[in-house]
Formats: sequence, structure tokens, C-alpha cells
Amino acid sequence: MRVAVIGAGIVGVTTAHELLCDGHEVTLYEQRSSVAVEASFANAGVMAPGYVTPWAAPGMLRKVLGQWGRRDAAVRIAGLPSAALTAWLWRWWRACDPAEHTPNRAAMLALATRSLVRTRALSEALRIDYERARGLLVLLRSERELAGSRAGLRLLAELDVGFHVVDAAVCRRIEPALDASTVLRAGIHLPSAEVGNCRQFALALKAELQRRGVPLKFNQTVERLTPVLASGPHRMAQGVEVTSWAQAPDAESAFAFTQGTSTSGEREQERFDAVVVCAALHSHDLLRPLGLRLPLQAVHGYSITLPVRHFEAHPDVGPYAALMDERYKVAISRLGDRVRVAGGAELGGLLTQHASAPIATLHRVLQDWFPSAAQPGRAQTWKGARPMLPDGPPAIGASGVPNVWLNTGHGSSGWALACGSAELVADALAGRPPSMDTARFSPLRFRA
Repeated sequence: MRVAVIGAGIVGVTTAHELLCDGHEVTLYEQRSSVAVEASFANAGVMAPGYVTPWAAPGMLRKVLGQWGRRDAAVRIAGLPSAALTAWLWRWWRACDPAEHTPNRAAMLALATRSLVRTRALSEALRIDYERARGLLVLLRSERELAGSRAGLRLLAELDVGFHVVDAAVCRRIEPALDASTVLRAGIHLPSAEVGNCRQFALALKAELQRRGVPLKFNQTVERLTPVLASGPHRMAQGVEVTSWAQAPDAESAFAFTQGTSTSGEREQERFDAVVVCAALHSHDLLRPLGLRLPLQAVHGYSITLPVRHFEAHPDVGPYAALMDERYKVAISRLGDRVRVAGGAELGGLLTQHASAPIATLHRVLQDWFPSAAQPGRAQTWKGARPMLPDGPPAIGASGVPNVWLNTGHGSSGWALACGSAELVADALAGRPPSMDTARFSPLRFRA
């Protein structure tokens, strides 16, 4: 089939590659100048299936309200909630019910596990270097945090996720550069988790797509999807027409990203047998005229990226792999010669407005654990808009509109779920039975 993939973040580029491997003739559309320029650009890079979980969870509302107004709050609302955000929060609160959360978490874990296997297989087959390192260490600062983790650990055990609860001394053997003066009660070590450079992986797949002759339509904004029906009494669906505009090239670096685009050139129209929408927040605008209202909400996250300092006496004072500060919900990742600190969940506000409080928290957490690892004055700051659905799982599969398929709404877990999600889409288009239960990912769950 001739298939158009809309969006070239990590989800879109992995989807395009998977469909190409399945024998389809693929065209990839992207409104920016390259792949992985927006939400995939400077994320934490952590791939830990055991910690891929719906944000809608029992007790989450109490945690959010308990942090309300704090400068170091892991979750914050910028300004007054809009009507759309209020409606989204209502659906999110309802999905916090254990009857919804438990199967959603199990489904996301299964997909993340599958995705990690596929990511490793692709990296070996294509010889992709994406600054990969093994292991995630969750840092617990207090006895209270250790006690609070026990319910989650029971669930990890039930889901057969390998982990070890270790004391502070073992934590410092796993990560020798951890600062000894910062109070540390215990840690949770997940040795099979990984950290890797999401954008570097996406760029490698871009090169592979180019090598195999895939048309990459960068700086091309898709304006409309139009189902094409056959003439006659039965009016069977024959395909989808993609209408797009060329636009002025933007800066590839998302550190310089600004909202707003200008169109130039002529409108283009091209017909495909099928379309897969991987357009993150733009998916909502493309699908609404087709009668599908996908409740996507931007949940903004922040990161800082700094070069690791090296000293003659201590050649490496940074982290070896990935860590998570449980108190502040901040990840610290080693990516080659750089360290990335990422966290925060900001609802509302604008992508172009950087709040000082979450950025200060990132610097504080890095200073607590690795005070000599990097020079703060050299930090590159990034803010990304993660497209999140209120119940947690992404929307993957048939949209309900003939020949239009979805792979979007991955929230903060796009990198961890991308390769597995792409496999599910390829299976669906080929009519193959899925290798896992996909009911929790159905886009049709939002029709009611």
C-alpha cells in the first residue's frame, strides 16, 4: 500500500520505518526541518518499562493538591485552566480509579517491554549508536519515600519486572559519583532499564529512510485529510487525500524553537491508500473534521543539558546511566559526554514561556547528587509539549474513519513506547493478529 505518515517525531519516524520494513510505499510528512525537533528533541531518554505508567493513578489528585503552590512542585498549572483543560482534568480524575488504572498500567508495561526489545533489535541490525547505557536507579531520600514506594514495588513484582531495593551504600557502588553529603535512605535498581539519546536514534532512522528512497517532506504542514469514496451506490472508501502546504524552513534546534509558521508555495494534494497520524498535538486538528475528537492535552516538560566535566584526578564525576529522584520526579541521564536533567509536568501556559521554578528545581537536583558533574553556566534549556490523553495509554490503531490510523498521545513515554507502537500499527495495517492485547490503546474508547 501507499501510506502517508504524518509527523516525524520519534513515534512517526519509527512508524515510517516499520511500515517500510513491511513492504509498504511510505511518505513521511513533517512541518519542521528534520525529525525529532519538538517533543522528542531533549527528553530524559529513559526507557524503563517498570516506570512507564499512566499519570492517572490512585492518589494522584491528593499528591497534586499537596504540592499546590510550591516552587518545586512536580506538577503545576500555569494560569487559570481553560475550558478544554478543565474537561481534560475531569476525565483524568475519573481515570484515576483503580479499576481503570490497573489494566492501563499493565497494558503500557507490556507495550514498553515489547518496545525496548524492538529498539535493541533495530540498534543492532542498523548499527545505531544512540549513547545507550544500562540501568535505572531510583533515589529515595527518606524513610517516608521508601515506605511510599512499597505499593508500587508490589505491583512491579506482580508484573514480573526485575528490580532490587538497595541501601545507600549499594546505590553509591552503582553510581560512585553520587554526592556523599546528600541524605540518601535507599534506592530501587532496575538493571534491565536503559537510557539513550532519543533524537540520535531518530536521526539514524531518518538516514535509513533516505537510503531506502522514502520521500521525506519536511517543512510541509498537513492541512486536511479527506477520505476518497468510490462513485456508485455503495460509496466504498478507496483511500485518503492529504492536503498540505510548504512552509518556510525553521531552525532545527529546538532550543531556539518558536511557535508560529509561515506558509509559502502552493497547496499540494496527494492520494494514499492509508494514512497514519503521528502528529502529536496537531493530531486533534486533523481528526476533528473527520468526526473524531481526541482529548489531547499538552503537558509541558523541561530539561537542561550540560557537558560533563572531567578532572585529571577524577576522570568522570557524572552519572553512569539513568537516575530518578523520587521526591522531585526528576531524571538525571548520562548521554555520551553530556548529562541531561529532565522533569516537571506543566499544564496550560505556552511552549515559548519558560517558568523559572521548574528549571531551578532541575539545577537543584543535579547539584544535590552530582555537584561537580557539569558547569551550570553552560546549560542548554529546553521545554517540550508532550501530547497526553487523560487515561494514560496512547491511541494506536484504527480511528473509525476508513483508511485513517492513529499512533499518537504517548505523553512523556513516547521514546519508551515508540518502537513497540510502530509494530502494533504495522500489524494492524497488515491484518496480522496482534501479539498483545490492544484494547486499552483503541482510539475508539473516546467516542462515548
